[in-house]
Amino acid sequence: MTDVPPGLLISAPSSGTGKTTVMLGLLRALRDDGLTVQPYKSGPDYIDPAFHRAASGRPSFNLDTWAMDPALLNGIAAEMMDADICIAEGSMGLYDGVATKGQTGFGSSAETAMRMGWPVILVVDVGGQAQSAAATALGFKAYAPDLPFAGVILNRVASPRHERLARLGMDKAGIPVLGVLPRRGDLSLPERHLGLIQAVEHPDLETAIAGYAEFLRAHVDLSAIRAAAAGAVQKSGGGLPRPPAQRIALAQDAAFSFTYPHLLKGWRAAGAEILPFSPLADEAPDTGADLVWLPGGYPELHAGQLAAASQFLAGLRAHAETRPVHGECGGYMALGTALIDKEGNTHAMAGLLGLVTSYEKRKFHLGYRRAVLGAAMPGFATGQALRGHEFHYSTILEQPDAALADVFDADGNPVPETGSLRGNVTGTFFHLITPEAA
Repeated sequence: MTDVPPGLLISAPSSGTGKTTVMLGLLRALRDDGLTVQPYKSGPDYIDPAFHRAASGRPSFNLDTWAMDPALLNGIAAEMMDADICIAEGSMGLYDGVATKGQTGFGSSAETAMRMGWPVILVVDVGGQAQSAAATALGFKAYAPDLPFAGVILNRVASPRHERLARLGMDKAGIPVLGVLPRRGDLSLPERHLGLIQAVEHPDLETAIAGYAEFLRAHVDLSAIRAAAAGAVQKSGGGLPRPPAQRIALAQDAAFSFTYPHLLKGWRAAGAEILPFSPLADEAPDTGADLVWLPGGYPELHAGQLAAASQFLAGLRAHAETRPVHGECGGYMALGTALIDKEGNTHAMAGLLGLVTSYEKRKFHLGYRRAVLGAAMPGFATGQALRGHEFHYSTILEQPDAALADVFDADGNPVPETGSLRGNVTGTFFHLITPEAA
């Protein structure tokens, strides 16, 4: 057992309360104060960690009690050991998770905070209420009495009078107020259909983050926040996922960017070589790669450009003749025969799978996935169970190839997105988080 740096988890009663703004501003403000800050994200989000990295200067890692077993959680927690403080961002509301227990828990932010020993800072949107906000905060504090609770940051405060009334309620409830953020309309990050835009696409991300930090510094008690941080001892016996190949050509650009940081860290730590390339720049994968991996992203926004990327497509097809290619979500769509964009235009894709997908016919697909492989895929044998997460709006119009896996949601119900297999090419609509331990 080893002492670890203290930490905090930024959460909220629900989505849309401003916790991402608080998270990014706090990361940068603490970094500007000379601290080495290790960011984390509770849950399966793969967009927020890129923003965390921009704000903190360090990779941000997901902690997910539904998908991850204790050993992987321990391995990811070990990434904090050279930091001065950890700041984690929750997902959805503090206690929101799934109904059926996963490998360690139900996937809630509260479980992450409890396991890590991180006190919770609850960001409470007090718009439309004043003293009543204290009843909400008190309920969140009392719902799990063993959960360490640091206090609240009041957000979207309309006036000094509004602040006085909200503070009165919190004082009566015995809940520390760590900050009061006045209402401002220019603080939200740009969004699109999967939530936030990607960090790499933000027109001026550095200026935005610096502005959040200035805003937080002016309106929160950074000393009190630092004093509230705490942490449990680091549990031993952890490790990160092993690589699926030795030399991995990894697509990385605005169309393909959703890869969980703990996977890449694990692959590199085990000695794998990551060979990035950009399909949007019409770059072919490295001819010496053992595996081509196309992660998720937004191919539907770049379908015409991808369809015209002749060197990329030729290199991908040549690789697939003798060596494995795998695609996840957006990468899976790009491996198919065609992609129909939101205007109804059909774009030819790589044609390595028979998959035809449409973004014109939108349907929301969201949730954890457990897949039991019916055939081998790169790095995993037939029968291996994988844990992942699916989040997209695309509809399958044709899928003539063999199914790759039996795929289930968090409650064990089968889902129709089984993935595909043709020759050396595999694809799934879920993003891999981790294989289940044998």
